[in-house]
Amino acid sequence: MPMCASCSWTGLWDAARMPFLPRTSAEDAINQPARKQFEVFLDEHRDALNRCLDGLTEEHARRSLVPSRTTLLGLVKHAIFVEKVWFDEAITCRSRAEIGIPATPDESFVLHDDDTIATVQQAHREACEASRRAASPLELDDMVHGNRRGPLPLRWVYLHMLRELAQHCGHADILREQLVNK
Repeated sequence: MPMCASCSWTGLWDAARMPFLPRTSAEDAINQPARKQFEVFLDEHRDALNRCLDGLTEEHARRSLVPSRTTLLGLVKHAIFVEKVWFDEAITCRSRAEIGIPATPDESFVLHDDDTIATVQQAHREACEASRRAASPLELDDMVHGNRRGPLPLRWVYLHMLRELAQHCGHADILREQLVNK
């Protein structure tokens, strides 16, 4: 399923790239329960963001095209942070220090010498898998208590993650288009 009508790089969602993800597409989930629909949409966006790095050089993945810290590699690294904030911190109530993630979202874009396409993609796959495991025993209306906003239903977390991932997939699409069409 293409990410959006103008996306040239996402192609079909490839569950084989992320074997821990279900092989159901959004089209197949139309008549499924809301929980299944949320999970399928999340997984499609997770996969699309992870794949934005496919076929790029390390230099391209790190290239800054905007004044902020945003790079394609940084976007996927930030997505790891987001997964851990919403599915580890929010659900388990562990602190960011305990989890081993930056204190702020902006810091999550910082790239280190050992951040490569392969290591960041693998860490992202692992974070997504951990998120699915953390949420699996919960129902959509169950409350999570580890967010600074206070108690939130898992349904809100799923909706927030969909919004966040959709925005970042759009950012990635624009950045990738600039890199591969130069």
